[in-house]
Amino acid sequence: MDTYLAVASKRDWRRYADRPIPEDVVIRILDAGRLAGSGSNRQPWTFVLVADRQRKERLAESVYVAGNVLEAGLVIGIATPEGGRALDVGRAMQNMMLAAWNDGVVSCPNGMPDRAQTGEVLGLEGDLQPVIILTFGYPRRPLDPGSRSAEEWSREANRRPLEEVVKRI
Repeated sequence: MDTYLAVASKRDWRRYADRPIPEDVVIRILDAGRLAGSGSNRQPWTFVLVADRQRKERLAESVYVAGNVLEAGLVIGIATPEGGRALDVGRAMQNMMLAAWNDGVVSCPNGMPDRAQTGEVLGLEGDLQPVIILTFGYPRRPLDPGSRSAEEWSREANRRPLEEVVKRI
């Protein structure tokens, strides 16, 4: 897929089909995160793959929208020392979500009201703290990013117009 088309057509999905994500796709998603650039190449992240059903249910209680976690075929927590390095985490998570989108897997970032509770559920130790919980799954309805041009997707996006977000000096 064309990269600009992928960026323009990708949307966050909060409901997923009841269909497992194959291990090779999971590995590609995780590796896309690992390959992200980071300040001074520190690679500060730890990716926590939540596979256990009971832990997933406990994790669902620690995010703002429990259903995102409960229905997901893949749940990944991203943690860093002291919960910092937001830019680095953002780059890793966007890589993961775009790699997933390329394989027909949709995704959504999930915030948490209580980082300490989420960290406990994720089994984090030392100074590691969760920054974000990512959920992935196959969509409930068919996807066809190629049905429109990147420019059409961009025009139809629920985003502020480019003229409002760019200041030329």
